[in-house]
Amino acid sequence: METEKCKFVDRPSDKFQPRFRLIKKIQFSICTFQFLIFTALLLIGPLALCVNGQSPTATPPPQPQDVDVLRTETDLTNLLFTATDKNNRYITTLQQNDIRVVEDGVPQTVFTFQRETDRPLSIAFLIDVSISEERTLPDEKGAARTFIENVIRSEKDQGAIIPFEGYAHVEQPLTRDVIAIYRALEAVEVAFPAYTGSAPALGGITSGPGTIAPPREGSTAIWDSVALTCRNVLGRNLTPRRRAIILLTDGQDTSSRIARSSAIDQAIQSETVIYTIGIGDKRYDGIDRNALTDIAEKTGGRAFFPKKSTDLLAAFQEIEQELRSQYLVAYSSTNKTHDGKYRTMTIEVANPELAKEKLKLRYRPGYFAKKAP
Repeated sequence: METEKCKFVDRPSDKFQPRFRLIKKIQFSICTFQFLIFTALLLIGPLALCVNGQSPTATPPPQPQDVDVLRTETDLTNLLFTATDKNNRYITTLQQNDIRVVEDGVPQTVFTFQRETDRPLSIAFLIDVSISEERTLPDEKGAARTFIENVIRSEKDQGAIIPFEGYAHVEQPLTRDVIAIYRALEAVEVAFPAYTGSAPALGGITSGPGTIAPPREGSTAIWDSVALTCRNVLGRNLTPRRRAIILLTDGQDTSSRIARSSAIDQAIQSETVIYTIGIGDKRYDGIDRNALTDIAEKTGGRAFFPKKSTDLLAAFQEIEQELRSQYLVAYSSTNKTHDGKYRTMTIEVANPELAKEKLKLRYRPGYFAKKAP
Protein backbone atom coordinates (compact mmCIF):
# COMPACT_ATOMS: atom_id res chain seq x y z
CA MET A 1 0.00 0.00 0.00
CA GLU A 2 1.45 3.35 -0.99
CA THR A 3 0.34 6.92 -0.66
CA GLU A 4 0.48 8.86 -3.92
CA LYS A 5 -0.60 12.40 -4.02
CA CYS A 6 -2.66 11.91 -0.86
CA LYS A 7 -4.45 8.80 -2.39
CA PHE A 8 -4.13 5.18 -1.42
CA VAL A 9 -3.11 3.01 -4.37
CA ASP A 10 -3.02 -0.81 -4.36
CA ARG A 11 -0.03 -2.29 -6.13
CA PRO A 12 0.79 -5.96 -6.30
CA SER A 13 3.58 -6.94 -4.13
CA ASP A 14 6.86 -7.77 -5.76
CA LYS A 15 6.45 -11.48 -5.12
CA PHE A 16 3.21 -11.60 -7.10
CA GLN A 17 4.47 -9.55 -10.09
CA PRO A 18 5.69 -12.49 -12.25
CA ARG A 19 2.47 -14.48 -11.77
CA PHE A 20 0.37 -11.44 -12.64
CA ARG A 21 2.29 -10.83 -15.88
CA LEU A 22 1.93 -14.52 -16.84
CA ILE A 23 -1.86 -14.40 -16.42
CA LYS A 24 -2.07 -11.28 -18.57
CA LYS A 25 -0.02 -12.93 -21.32
CA ILE A 26 -2.23 -16.03 -21.27
CA GLN A 27 -5.41 -13.95 -21.49
CA PHE A 28 -3.99 -11.96 -24.42
CA SER A 29 -2.97 -15.15 -26.23
CA ILE A 30 -6.44 -16.65 -25.84
CA CYS A 31 -8.11 -13.51 -27.23
CA THR A 32 -5.72 -13.44 -30.17
CA PHE A 33 -6.39 -17.11 -30.96
CA GLN A 34 -10.17 -16.57 -30.82
CA PHE A 35 -9.88 -13.61 -33.17
CA LEU A 36 -7.83 -15.62 -35.66
CA ILE A 37 -10.38 -18.47 -35.65
CA PHE A 38 -13.26 -16.04 -36.21
CA THR A 39 -11.44 -14.37 -39.11
CA ALA A 40 -10.65 -17.72 -40.69
CA LEU A 41 -14.29 -18.78 -40.55
CA LEU A 42 -15.36 -15.58 -42.29
CA LEU A 43 -12.92 -16.24 -45.12
CA ILE A 44 -13.46 -19.99 -45.50
CA GLY A 45 -17.30 -19.98 -45.32
CA PRO A 46 -18.06 -18.27 -48.68
CA LEU A 47 -15.20 -20.15 -50.32
CA ALA A 48 -16.72 -23.47 -49.26
CA LEU A 49 -20.10 -22.47 -50.65
CA CYS A 50 -18.56 -21.61 -54.00
CA VAL A 51 -16.59 -24.86 -54.12
CA ASN A 52 -19.74 -26.89 -53.47
CA GLY A 53 -21.74 -24.95 -56.06
CA GLN A 54 -24.05 -23.58 -53.40
CA SER A 55 -23.61 -19.89 -54.00
CA PRO A 56 -26.99 -18.23 -53.54
CA THR A 57 -28.84 -17.68 -56.80
CA ALA A 58 -32.25 -16.31 -57.61
CA THR A 59 -34.93 -19.00 -57.97
CA PRO A 60 -36.01 -19.11 -61.63
CA PRO A 61 -39.69 -18.40 -62.25
CA PRO A 62 -41.83 -21.49 -62.91
CA GLN A 63 -42.18 -22.31 -66.58
CA PRO A 64 -45.67 -22.60 -68.05
CA GLN A 65 -46.78 -26.21 -68.53
CA ASP A 66 -48.78 -27.95 -71.26
CA VAL A 67 -48.09 -25.46 -74.03
CA ASP A 68 -49.02 -26.93 -77.40
CA VAL A 69 -46.15 -27.59 -79.77
CA LEU A 70 -47.84 -25.58 -82.52
CA ARG A 71 -48.25 -22.62 -80.21
CA THR A 72 -44.64 -22.23 -79.11
CA GLU A 73 -42.02 -20.04 -80.72
CA THR A 74 -40.34 -23.03 -82.35
CA ASP A 75 -40.81 -24.00 -85.98
CA LEU A 76 -42.36 -27.37 -85.16
CA THR A 77 -45.62 -28.17 -86.90
CA ASN A 78 -47.82 -31.09 -85.95
CA LEU A 79 -50.46 -32.83 -87.98
CA LEU A 80 -53.14 -35.35 -87.02
CA PHE A 81 -54.20 -37.96 -89.56
CA THR A 82 -56.16 -41.19 -89.88
CA ALA A 83 -55.68 -44.09 -92.26
CA THR A 84 -58.39 -46.39 -93.62
CA ASP A 85 -58.27 -49.28 -96.07
CA LYS A 86 -60.46 -49.82 -99.13
CA ASN A 87 -63.19 -51.24 -96.88
CA ASN A 88 -63.14 -48.07 -94.75
CA ARG A 89 -61.60 -49.89 -91.78
CA TYR A 90 -59.19 -47.86 -89.63
CA ILE A 91 -55.52 -48.85 -89.80
CA THR A 92 -53.85 -48.46 -86.41
CA THR A 93 -50.54 -50.27 -87.01
CA LEU A 94 -48.61 -47.78 -89.16
CA GLN A 95 -44.95 -47.01 -88.35
CA GLN A 96 -42.98 -43.85 -89.01
CA ASN A 97 -41.15 -45.29 -92.01
CA ASP A 98 -44.49 -46.18 -93.63
CA ILE A 99 -45.24 -42.52 -94.44
CA ARG A 100 -43.52 -39.34 -95.56
CA VAL A 101 -44.56 -35.72 -95.15
CA VAL A 102 -44.24 -33.18 -97.95
CA GLU A 103 -44.73 -29.43 -97.55
CA ASP A 104 -45.16 -27.33 -100.69
CA GLY A 105 -43.54 -30.15 -102.65
CA VAL A 106 -40.50 -30.44 -100.36
CA PRO A 107 -40.00 -33.62 -98.26
CA GLN A 108 -39.77 -32.97 -94.53
CA THR A 109 -37.99 -34.74 -91.68
CA VAL A 110 -40.46 -36.17 -89.16
CA PHE A 111 -39.43 -35.75 -85.51
CA THR A 112 -42.49 -37.29 -83.88
CA PHE A 113 -44.73 -40.15 -84.96
CA GLN A 114 -47.16 -41.68 -82.50
CA ARG A 115 -50.67 -43.00 -81.99
CA GLU A 116 -52.73 -40.14 -80.68
CA THR A 117 -55.44 -41.66 -78.51
CA ASP A 118 -54.84 -40.17 -75.09
CA ARG A 119 -54.48 -36.45 -75.76
CA PRO A 120 -57.42 -34.57 -74.18
CA LEU A 121 -60.32 -33.52 -76.41
CA SER A 122 -62.07 -30.17 -76.67
CA ILE A 123 -65.30 -30.66 -78.62
CA ALA A 124 -67.85 -27.97 -79.43
CA PHE A 125 -71.32 -29.14 -80.46
CA LEU A 126 -72.51 -26.46 -82.88
CA ILE A 127 -76.23 -27.05 -83.32
CA ASP A 128 -78.45 -25.34 -85.88
CA VAL A 129 -81.73 -24.36 -84.17
CA SER A 130 -83.39 -22.58 -87.07
CA ILE A 131 -86.93 -23.60 -87.99
CA SER A 132 -85.69 -26.07 -90.65
CA GLU A 133 -84.33 -28.28 -87.84
CA GLU A 134 -87.58 -28.49 -85.88
CA ARG A 135 -88.43 -32.09 -86.82
CA THR A 136 -84.87 -33.49 -86.55
CA LEU A 137 -83.61 -31.69 -83.43
CA PRO A 138 -84.84 -34.34 -80.92
CA ASP A 139 -82.92 -37.08 -82.77
CA GLU A 140 -79.85 -34.85 -82.98
CA LYS A 141 -79.89 -34.28 -79.23
CA GLY A 142 -80.32 -37.99 -78.49
CA ALA A 143 -77.40 -38.98 -80.73
CA ALA A 144 -75.21 -36.24 -79.31
CA ARG A 145 -75.95 -37.39 -75.77
CA THR A 146 -74.92 -40.96 -76.61
CA PHE A 147 -71.72 -39.64 -78.15
CA ILE A 148 -70.92 -37.62 -75.03
CA GLU A 149 -71.50 -40.68 -72.85
CA ASN A 150 -69.10 -42.76 -74.94
CA VAL A 151 -66.38 -40.23 -75.70
CA ILE A 152 -66.08 -37.45 -73.12
CA ARG A 153 -63.76 -38.49 -70.25
CA SER A 154 -64.63 -36.23 -67.35
CA GLU A 155 -61.11 -36.32 -65.92
CA LYS A 156 -59.53 -34.76 -69.02
CA ASP A 157 -61.92 -33.98 -71.94
CA GLN A 158 -64.07 -30.89 -72.43
CA GLY A 159 -67.33 -30.23 -74.19
CA ALA A 160 -69.28 -27.08 -75.14
CA ILE A 161 -72.88 -26.64 -76.31
CA ILE A 162 -73.41 -23.80 -78.81
CA PRO A 163 -76.81 -23.48 -80.51
CA PHE A 164 -77.02 -21.00 -83.39
CA GLU A 165 -79.44 -19.33 -85.75
CA GLY A 166 -78.52 -15.83 -86.94
CA TYR A 167 -76.11 -15.72 -83.98
CA ALA A 168 -74.22 -18.31 -81.97
CA HIS A 169 -74.99 -18.66 -78.26
CA VAL A 170 -72.55 -20.35 -75.87
CA GLU A 171 -75.06 -22.04 -73.57
CA GLN A 172 -72.28 -24.16 -72.05
CA PRO A 173 -68.63 -23.08 -72.37
CA LEU A 174 -65.94 -25.75 -72.46
CA THR A 175 -66.16 -27.86 -69.32
CA ARG A 176 -65.28 -31.31 -68.00
CA ASP A 177 -68.57 -31.40 -66.10
CA VAL A 178 -70.54 -33.96 -68.12
CA ILE A 179 -73.75 -33.29 -66.18
CA ALA A 180 -73.56 -29.59 -67.09
CA ILE A 181 -73.08 -30.55 -70.75
CA TYR A 182 -76.15 -32.84 -70.59
CA ARG A 183 -78.28 -30.10 -69.03
CA ALA A 184 -77.27 -27.54 -71.64
CA LEU A 185 -77.93 -30.03 -74.44
CA GLU A 186 -81.38 -30.94 -73.12
CA ALA A 187 -82.32 -27.25 -72.91
CA VAL A 188 -81.61 -26.61 -76.61
CA GLU A 189 -84.83 -25.79 -78.49
CA VAL A 190 -85.73 -24.52 -81.94
CA ALA A 191 -85.53 -20.74 -82.19
CA PHE A 192 -89.10 -20.07 -83.24
CA PRO A 193 -90.44 -17.46 -83.22
CA ALA A 194 -87.25 -16.30 -81.46
CA TYR A 195 -84.25 -17.78 -79.70
CA THR A 196 -85.29 -19.29 -76.35
CA GLY A 197 -81.91 -19.84 -74.66
CA SER A 198 -80.35 -17.72 -71.93
CA ALA A 199 -76.89 -17.07 -73.37
CA PRO A 200 -76.27 -13.78 -75.20
CA ALA A 201 -75.20 -13.69 -78.83
CA LEU A 202 -71.51 -14.42 -79.38
CA GLY A 203 -69.92 -11.21 -80.66
CA GLY A 204 -66.82 -10.56 -82.70
CA ILE A 205 -68.04 -9.75 -86.20
CA THR A 206 -68.71 -6.08 -86.84
CA SER A 207 -71.29 -4.60 -89.19
CA GLY A 208 -71.24 -1.13 -90.63
CA PRO A 209 -71.28 0.91 -93.81
CA GLY A 210 -70.10 -1.17 -96.74
CA THR A 211 -70.55 -4.49 -94.90
CA ILE A 212 -73.30 -7.10 -94.83
CA ALA A 213 -76.17 -6.20 -92.52
CA PRO A 214 -76.55 -8.01 -89.17
CA PRO A 215 -78.54 -11.26 -89.27
CA ARG A 216 -82.30 -10.85 -89.24
CA GLU A 217 -84.74 -12.77 -87.09
CA GLY A 218 -85.15 -16.38 -88.22
CA SER A 219 -82.02 -16.44 -90.40
CA THR A 220 -79.08 -18.87 -90.23
CA ALA A 221 -75.42 -17.79 -90.01
CA ILE A 222 -73.40 -21.02 -90.18
CA TRP A 223 -70.00 -19.63 -91.20
CA ASP A 224 -70.14 -16.79 -88.68
CA SER A 225 -70.88 -19.34 -85.96
CA VAL A 226 -68.05 -21.64 -87.02
CA ALA A 227 -65.49 -18.81 -87.13
CA LEU A 228 -66.50 -17.36 -83.75
CA THR A 229 -66.50 -20.80 -82.10
CA CYS A 230 -62.98 -21.47 -83.38
CA ARG A 231 -61.71 -18.07 -82.31
CA ASN A 232 -63.54 -17.40 -79.05
CA VAL A 233 -64.27 -20.85 -77.64
CA LEU A 234 -61.72 -23.38 -78.88
CA GLY A 235 -58.84 -21.11 -79.90
CA ARG A 236 -58.27 -19.66 -76.43
CA ASN A 237 -57.21 -22.96 -74.91
CA LEU A 238 -53.39 -23.22 -75.03
CA THR A 239 -53.03 -26.72 -73.62
CA PRO A 240 -52.19 -29.58 -75.99
CA ARG A 241 -55.64 -30.76 -77.03
CA ARG A 242 -57.38 -32.15 -80.06
CA ARG A 243 -59.93 -29.51 -81.01
CA ALA A 244 -63.05 -30.43 -82.94
CA ILE A 245 -66.42 -29.02 -83.92
CA ILE A 246 -69.37 -31.31 -84.56
CA LEU A 247 -71.60 -29.18 -86.78
CA LEU A 248 -75.24 -30.30 -87.03
CA THR A 249 -77.01 -28.33 -89.77
CA ASP A 250 -78.56 -28.50 -93.23
CA GLY A 251 -75.80 -26.28 -94.58
CA GLN A 252 -78.21 -23.58 -95.78
CA ASP A 253 -76.50 -20.35 -94.73
CA THR A 254 -78.70 -17.28 -95.19
CA SER A 255 -77.08 -14.47 -93.21
CA SER A 256 -73.35 -14.96 -92.51
CA ARG A 257 -71.25 -11.82 -92.76
CA ILE A 258 -68.07 -13.76 -93.56
CA ALA A 259 -67.44 -16.26 -96.33
CA ARG A 260 -67.14 -20.01 -95.84
CA SER A 261 -63.47 -19.77 -96.86
CA SER A 262 -62.81 -17.36 -93.98
CA ALA A 263 -64.45 -19.77 -91.55
CA ILE A 264 -62.18 -22.54 -92.89
CA ASP A 265 -59.12 -20.31 -92.42
CA GLN A 266 -60.17 -19.60 -88.83
CA ALA A 267 -60.52 -23.33 -88.14
CA ILE A 268 -57.06 -24.03 -89.58
CA GLN A 269 -55.49 -21.25 -87.51
CA SER A 270 -57.02 -22.63 -84.31
CA GLU A 271 -56.13 -26.22 -85.35
CA THR A 272 -59.77 -27.27 -85.21
CA VAL A 273 -61.14 -30.26 -87.16
CA ILE A 274 -64.75 -29.92 -88.29
CA TYR A 275 -67.10 -32.90 -88.61
CA THR A 276 -70.32 -31.99 -90.36
CA ILE A 277 -73.58 -33.87 -90.03
CA GLY A 278 -75.94 -32.75 -92.76
CA ILE A 279 -79.44 -33.08 -91.43
CA GLY A 280 -82.60 -31.09 -92.05
CA ASP A 281 -86.21 -31.06 -93.20
CA LYS A 282 -87.15 -31.85 -96.81
CA ARG A 283 -89.98 -29.33 -96.55
CA TYR A 284 -87.39 -26.57 -96.64
CA ASP A 285 -84.39 -26.10 -98.94
CA GLY A 286 -82.81 -29.50 -98.34
CA ILE A 287 -79.14 -30.06 -97.48
CA ASP A 288 -76.18 -28.28 -99.04
CA ARG A 289 -73.87 -31.28 -99.36
CA ASN A 290 -71.15 -29.41 -101.22
CA ALA A 291 -70.75 -26.73 -98.58
CA LEU A 292 -70.66 -29.19 -95.70
CA THR A 293 -68.24 -31.53 -97.47
CA ASP A 294 -65.95 -28.61 -98.34
CA ILE A 295 -65.57 -27.26 -94.82
CA ALA A 296 -65.10 -30.75 -93.38
CA GLU A 297 -62.45 -31.95 -95.83
CA LYS A 298 -60.44 -28.70 -95.76
CA THR A 299 -60.11 -28.88 -91.98
CA GLY A 300 -59.28 -32.60 -91.82
CA GLY A 301 -62.74 -33.83 -90.85
CA ARG A 302 -65.52 -35.74 -92.55
CA ALA A 303 -69.05 -35.03 -93.74
CA PHE A 304 -71.99 -37.32 -92.91
CA PHE A 305 -75.49 -37.23 -94.41
CA PRO A 306 -77.76 -39.52 -92.37
CA LYS A 307 -81.17 -40.39 -93.80
CA LYS A 308 -82.70 -41.83 -90.64
CA SER A 309 -82.09 -41.85 -86.89
CA THR A 310 -79.98 -45.01 -87.00
CA ASP A 311 -77.72 -43.34 -89.60
CA LEU A 312 -77.35 -40.39 -87.27
CA LEU A 313 -76.18 -42.66 -84.44
CA ALA A 314 -73.78 -44.35 -86.86
CA ALA A 315 -72.32 -40.98 -87.88
CA PHE A 316 -71.47 -40.17 -84.26
CA GLN A 317 -69.99 -43.65 -83.85
CA GLU A 318 -67.75 -43.04 -86.88
CA ILE A 319 -66.53 -39.76 -85.39
CA GLU A 320 -65.85 -41.52 -82.10
CA GLN A 321 -63.84 -44.25 -83.81
CA GLU A 322 -61.85 -41.73 -85.82
CA LEU A 323 -60.91 -39.77 -82.71
CA ARG A 324 -59.59 -43.01 -81.20
CA SER A 325 -57.61 -43.99 -84.31
CA GLN A 326 -55.53 -40.90 -85.05
CA TYR A 327 -51.79 -40.54 -85.52
CA LEU A 328 -49.69 -37.46 -84.73
CA VAL A 329 -46.69 -36.43 -86.82
CA ALA A 330 -44.50 -33.42 -86.03
CA TYR A 331 -41.79 -31.86 -88.16
CA SER A 332 -39.73 -28.69 -88.47
CA SER A 333 -40.40 -27.07 -91.83
CA THR A 334 -37.43 -26.53 -94.13
CA ASN A 335 -39.05 -23.20 -95.02
CA LYS A 336 -37.99 -20.90 -92.18
CA THR A 337 -39.68 -17.80 -93.59
CA HIS A 338 -42.20 -16.36 -91.14
CA ASP A 339 -44.47 -14.72 -93.69
CA GLY A 340 -47.90 -15.83 -92.45
CA LYS A 341 -48.66 -17.51 -95.77
CA TYR A 342 -50.61 -20.71 -96.30
CA ARG A 343 -48.54 -23.86 -96.87
CA THR A 344 -49.87 -27.12 -98.26
CA MET A 345 -49.08 -30.39 -96.51
CA THR A 346 -49.27 -33.87 -97.98
CA ILE A 347 -48.84 -37.22 -96.26
CA GLU A 348 -47.85 -40.00 -98.62
CA VAL A 349 -47.59 -43.76 -98.14
CA ALA A 350 -43.88 -44.58 -98.46
CA ASN A 351 -44.15 -48.31 -97.84
CA PRO A 352 -44.54 -50.01 -101.26
CA GLU A 353 -46.52 -52.92 -99.82
CA LEU A 354 -48.98 -50.59 -98.08
CA ALA A 355 -49.22 -48.45 -101.22
CA LYS A 356 -50.69 -51.46 -103.02
CA GLU A 357 -53.53 -51.54 -100.50
CA LYS A 358 -54.63 -48.04 -101.58
CA LEU A 359 -54.93 -46.64 -98.07
CA LYS A 360 -56.84 -43.42 -97.66
CA LEU A 361 -55.16 -40.86 -95.42
CA ARG A 362 -57.31 -38.08 -93.99
CA TYR A 363 -55.72 -34.93 -92.55
CA ARG A 364 -55.75 -31.15 -92.62
CA PRO A 365 -54.22 -30.21 -95.99
CA GLY A 366 -52.31 -27.13 -94.88
CA TYR A 367 -51.56 -24.48 -92.28
CA PHE A 368 -50.61 -20.83 -91.97
CA ALA A 369 -46.96 -20.06 -91.20
CA LYS A 370 -46.19 -17.81 -88.27
CA LYS A 371 -45.76 -14.12 -88.95
CA ALA A 372 -42.56 -12.34 -88.01
CA PRO A 373 -43.12 -9.84 -85.18
